[in-house]
Amino acid sequence: METLVCSTAHSWRAALALLATLTLRTAPGVAAAAPPAADSDAGTAAVLEINGPIGPATSRYVVHGIEAAHENGSRVVVLELDTPGGLDSAMRDIIRAILASPLPVVSYVTPSGARAASAGTYILYASHVAAMAPATNLGAATPVSIGGEPEPASPPVPTPGTNPPQDGNAKTPAPAGGAAPPLPGSAMERKVVNDAVAYIRGLAEERGRNADWAEQAVRGAASLSATAALQQKVIDIIARDLPELLTRIDGREVRIGDRAMKLATRGLAVLRMKPDWRTRLLAVITNPTVAYGLMLIGIWGLLLEGYNPGAVLPGVAGSVCLLIALFAFQILSVNYAGLALVVLGTAMIISEFFFPTYGSLGVGGLIAFVVGSLILFDTDVPGMNVGRPLIGAFATMGGLVIAGIVYLASRSMRRPVATGTQAMIGESAEVVADFTGKGKVRYGGELWNARSDAALRAGDLARIVRVEGLTLWVEPH
Repeated sequence: METLVCSTAHSWRAALALLATLTLRTAPGVAAAAPPAADSDAGTAAVLEINGPIGPATSRYVVHGIEAAHENGSRVVVLELDTPGGLDSAMRDIIRAILASPLPVVSYVTPSGARAASAGTYILYASHVAAMAPATNLGAATPVSIGGEPEPASPPVPTPGTNPPQDGNAKTPAPAGGAAPPLPGSAMERKVVNDAVAYIRGLAEERGRNADWAEQAVRGAASLSATAALQQKVIDIIARDLPELLTRIDGREVRIGDRAMKLATRGLAVLRMKPDWRTRLLAVITNPTVAYGLMLIGIWGLLLEGYNPGAVLPGVAGSVCLLIALFAFQILSVNYAGLALVVLGTAMIISEFFFPTYGSLGVGGLIAFVVGSLILFDTDVPGMNVGRPLIGAFATMGGLVIAGIVYLASRSMRRPVATGTQAMIGESAEVVADFTGKGKVRYGGELWNARSDAALRAGDLARIVRVEGLTLWVEPH
């Protein structure tokens, strides 16, 4: 009987735990979280993964993930970072969510071999706790969203008593006081870099981290390994894995808004929160390569529908794809001059089919298409632009089409005329009855009026030398 009661109580506890998992509330943009890794009354640590370039879908996932973690009663949010950087607008959305978070946010660069470059460095600086796994790195935070990376500043002359870095990958330390040599380049480049410097210095001062190195990471694209980052007070902790991280930050005091809070993370169950289907769909359509392909399908579909009214399918598919592509372009950093050149170039290439100009329209369209594709996305962030091989493949295909049209057009010009009155010159016609001057001949199964200066007999074959209206001028063979 005692065994039966214990078994029943255990079953009820398991049922309640399953019900709590199934009814777990999540904010829009985050899928239902996986069940905790272990039973614990201490609470949960919500884990969000930033893996790859940071774009609109990533920012949506993180912002809603922090909201969901707060609603679900998590004690801390852990951002697992492995990113080469991303769009400035998406990065700032994430940082605003971190700064406004009612929960402590821990940024953790993991696994070994991962990096938090460019936008990842800003996110690391903004977090309440910054941590890295061994053999990871961060830095290279120079903004490149203005069409290219500025030339690096000349390294300052080492002051007496300092040793130059021995590591070929190490960066020269910034001069004392955080001052840096002036950045060469245009006024716009200097403006963008100075804005980025002020932004990351503000984050460093808010979290008590190394502001001078942060400025060097922006101005000189400096990078640090995990060990060097800990030594220079850029990060707070090095941890091999997530359980070790939660153990090591236990008892650490952080500030959330205007209040101090002591972390209690030891023994927390790990709750991994995945993006929902809307966020995954947004990640797909805001991929620059996918958006570029949808745009081309849309343009070709609408042009083919215009040249073949009533086909329906090209028009429907083209309209849908073009609308989705325009939605993606609205979110991404798009150069609209490049977009116009791509549309114009595609239209000119298709026009070559209908108005053969021996390649002039096609070649001009191909040049416009390639130039527009290269400048379409106004950013050099890795993963946030269209690959050159894809552009080259489309350009090669367009060039082959144009070459084929030019070849067929030139070959047709060398052929004799096969239709119209010009095709009748030199052909043979049968004389119907004897005549001199005016008479009748049979050509192509039809009777024609004929004129000839020579006498012709019935049944003879005469050569057509001229056509005037419905009269054939003929002469004896």
